[in-house]
Amino acid sequence: MRQRFFITCGMASLAMVAFGAQKLKATTKSLNKATIQQPTYTEWHDLQVNAVNRFPLHTSFFTFAPGEVAGKGNVDKTKSKNFLSLDGEWKFSWVANADQRPTDFYKEGLDDSQWKNIMMPGNWEMNGYGDPEYVNVGFAWRGHFNEQPPAVPTKDNHVGSYRRIVDIPADWDGKQVIAHFGSVTSNIYLYVNGKFAGYAEDSKVAAEFDITPYLKKGKNLIAFQTFRWCDGSWCEDQDFWRLSGPARENYLFARNANLQLEDIRVTPDLVNNYQDGVLNIQAKVKGNPVVVYQLHDGETGKVVLQKIVKSKNGKADCTLQLSNPKKWSAETPNLYTLHTILGNSTAKGIQGVSVTPVKVGFRKVEIKNKQFLVNGQPVLIKGADRHEIDPDGGYVVSLERMIQDIKIMKRLNINAVRTCHYPDDPRWYDLCDEYGIYLVAEANQESHGFGYGKDAWTKKPIFAKQILERNQHNVSMFFNHPSVVTWSLGNETSMGDNFLNAYKWIKSQDQSRPVQFEQAGRGEGTDIFCPMYYPVAACESYAKDPNSTKPLIQCEYNHTMGNSGGNLKEYWDLIRKYPIFQGGFDWDFVDQGLHRKILAPMTISDPTRLSNEQLRKIEYTYGGDYNNYDPSDNNFNCNGIVGPDRQLNPHAYEVAYQYQSIWATWKDAAKKEVNVYNENFFRDLSNYLLEWRVLSNGEVLQQGIINDLDVAPQQTKAIAIPYDLENVEGKEVLLNLDFKLKKAEPLMQDGQVVAYAQLPIQQKSCCKAEGAASCCAKTDAKASKEKVKNVKMKVVDDKKKNENIVVSTKDITLKVNRNTGLISEYAYQGKSLLGEGGTLKPNFWRAPTDNDFGAGLQKKFKVWKNPQMNIKGVAVETDKKANTASICAVYAMPEVKGELTLTYRLEANTGKLDVTEDFAASDTAKVSDLFRFGMLMQLPYDMDKSQYYGRGPIENYSDRKDCMRLGIYEDDADNQYFPYIRPQESGTKSDMRWWKQTDAAGFGLQVKACRPFYASAIHFDTEELDDGDEKEQRHSFNLKKSKFTNLFLDGEHSGVAGENSWGAWPLEKYRIHYGNKAFKFSILPQAK
Repeated sequence: MRQRFFITCGMASLAMVAFGAQKLKATTKSLNKATIQQPTYTEWHDLQVNAVNRFPLHTSFFTFAPGEVAGKGNVDKTKSKNFLSLDGEWKFSWVANADQRPTDFYKEGLDDSQWKNIMMPGNWEMNGYGDPEYVNVGFAWRGHFNEQPPAVPTKDNHVGSYRRIVDIPADWDGKQVIAHFGSVTSNIYLYVNGKFAGYAEDSKVAAEFDITPYLKKGKNLIAFQTFRWCDGSWCEDQDFWRLSGPARENYLFARNANLQLEDIRVTPDLVNNYQDGVLNIQAKVKGNPVVVYQLHDGETGKVVLQKIVKSKNGKADCTLQLSNPKKWSAETPNLYTLHTILGNSTAKGIQGVSVTPVKVGFRKVEIKNKQFLVNGQPVLIKGADRHEIDPDGGYVVSLERMIQDIKIMKRLNINAVRTCHYPDDPRWYDLCDEYGIYLVAEANQESHGFGYGKDAWTKKPIFAKQILERNQHNVSMFFNHPSVVTWSLGNETSMGDNFLNAYKWIKSQDQSRPVQFEQAGRGEGTDIFCPMYYPVAACESYAKDPNSTKPLIQCEYNHTMGNSGGNLKEYWDLIRKYPIFQGGFDWDFVDQGLHRKILAPMTISDPTRLSNEQLRKIEYTYGGDYNNYDPSDNNFNCNGIVGPDRQLNPHAYEVAYQYQSIWATWKDAAKKEVNVYNENFFRDLSNYLLEWRVLSNGEVLQQGIINDLDVAPQQTKAIAIPYDLENVEGKEVLLNLDFKLKKAEPLMQDGQVVAYAQLPIQQKSCCKAEGAASCCAKTDAKASKEKVKNVKMKVVDDKKKNENIVVSTKDITLKVNRNTGLISEYAYQGKSLLGEGGTLKPNFWRAPTDNDFGAGLQKKFKVWKNPQMNIKGVAVETDKKANTASICAVYAMPEVKGELTLTYRLEANTGKLDVTEDFAASDTAKVSDLFRFGMLMQLPYDMDKSQYYGRGPIENYSDRKDCMRLGIYEDDADNQYFPYIRPQESGTKSDMRWWKQTDAAGFGLQVKACRPFYASAIHFDTEELDDGDEKEQRHSFNLKKSKFTNLFLDGEHSGVAGENSWGAWPLEKYRIHYGNKAFKFSILPQAK
């Protein structure tokens, strides 16, 4: 039964739509090789031929049959009668070299029974055909092919051939049928029933072909062939895994052959001081239909505007105006749905033929007064660069994985994504529209391997067409998405006339968005100054320069490779200080590690439920892991905020903290008043509550909730916190503040913490600037006044009979070796506090991080790795009045031009062992900086339980610690090592007040110091984590555990750096310079 709903045009302009299926016979031209361009098979190495018979470009939309579309909610195209999936099993033939490819792969009579089967979409390398290859700089054939463009290798140029029988629905008879291949790397030759249908390049946008002339009723043979590399690969030299074959969705779609919406562009605008909405619609149609535009409210589905347009000359343009619409932004992603209904005029009204829904967000993007504005506001870009990658699927990223990515972004306060360095799956743009993510939409253009010289190939006319077409594809397909706020011309390709022409073309098509290009610098061809890895100092210099004319938004920064992410605070202090500096995109969102053992079908697990030790056992691969033949840039593709399975890397917490949009500072601590600042631009804090806690020495004493936070966007409000200090002793007292969601929001749970702070109420003097020596003197003086019963202590110092100096009490035995000056035995109540063969020894080295390697610090600091320590003497002194014994060992350290003194002072009455490490540097020597100044205590393996009062629970360093609050935390040695994909320094935590290390029964020790220190306890030796002078092909999953629990204690520890991973050192204030140093701490044995 057909449902009819007619449109009639009367004086009141009432409109009603008719939905009814009608079958129109298409006029099919007979095939004629003279009119249908045929392939020459030179296309794949011809820069001037990038497509043959390709379907005309259009925005990303799907046209539904009448009755399939409701006004509310999303519409699933896969449920439409106009949709037929091509995904699934195909016959497949793979060859290693292009000259071995079958030339008859498309023929109807070909026997393909011996061909393999492969699932589509699917990258060959993820299915056992060839190996994944990773290179950063240089083309994929680096080292094996030296010819110049447009030449492309034949050797190693794998070719895949596909065949499948497709049954065309009977009710598609008479309709136009289009084949859609979402992404095929690197090109596609398509045949239908033995006839050539078309050719296309640009692997990161859909290749579509009108296959109507080649179809027959019932079963049809579809065959295609794709090459690993083609001439387009010169423009696809991105920093990612080089994989091949189809990715994304592949399908056929049918539509009315006579009445068609060929293209539609919607451009929203805001007028009257950004209050009222205007929607400019440009539509190309076929068949001169009547077009009904209906604008539906995204929440209710109700029609809020409707307009009927009679098309003329293939166009149906119009303008809709809406008073005070709900605005779209990343904070408030309010959407409307525009239904474009094509129909025929009849006596009863308009009979609908098709419906095309397009999501609409009313927003305005502009650059004014050196600032990037959304809806008139200078939003902050808290961004991340995101490659499309899955540890099992490679380029094949499921919808579930995309949603997971956005959920994590919301968790991390990321509000913007740069689609590096190519257009993404169209579904990603839909999700960003829906959930609120600003997008910099980048064209599939990178020719990094050509460099940036004056004679770079991409400046030459031979590349003009490639560069322009790739930008045309990008803009033409994703024009309608409100989430797209900026177009990007590409990445890491030398600027020249080709890019300037592409910039001008985009400006001719779209005046509603800015265009950016990093290589254009501050000159023509970019509206935004978008450098990559601009140092902190350079950013401030630009921001302070009155001659700077463009907003500064880094397209890449904070290269989070391995243990990194330092000095993000310094960037964001500047961003919040200077209006012209508006943010950047963290490189990058996800580590590109692949599972060594492919999990099929792809799984979306919850990595938050896995311990670090469980994560360590996952076998991830990086560049160079598959063979010794392919070029490789090793683990340079593992620099994500999150790991391959979307587990949070430690630096993710710092990103979340610096990106948060609610901030709390003291207004008046005496009055318990806190200033709450709402950094959002478009939403108030009505859906948030404030949960507060008062901590004394890390213990929670009081807590409460403030439910009403009436703070408007960009405003600050003072809020009184009703705590009571009457019964709180004068210790370190802190105020923890958590801002939580009251009600759930899309992809965010009620009660989820979106921002937090820790404010000091009062702190002990030794945590302040008066200095450790003064504080320790006060502490020791106070202890000496306390009446403690003297404990008998024995000191044995027999140089002839014993190589050890022995100090013992009823409970403690301490032996220090005269030859080494190190502790050879340390026991409490008859049980050793040291592992077998272990000691407490000076430590100046860490397993170099990726950033350390990038800056060459593993060589520059090498003198500190195992510095020569020549014992000069060991002596013991006793103080009968204090009932103490002090053993002092002095070392000459010629390689670092200094003298080191170790002092062990045992208090017999308390059992406390004071340890002092003192380094006297030369006044004139020039010696390198060092990674750390501290000591390593090698404990029994099972003494692996940690409890500590300091910053935690995630590892943190001097330049990456704001995200971790002071508190009392518990952990174990297995979990404190975070399994970076390539082993390196891990686990350190800063600002320790005390650290307790015990076995499961509670036996062990506690470490205290007069000033905050660094500490960690892990089951790996530094030597096991250290590659040496050069990186090796190593992984966390095959590390060998130590026989010790290694307790690292540092007075100083170098920052991990963050400006880049190929030369940048930590910022000056986070370095450890050569000079006089002292570290003092106390050890107190523990037993239950």
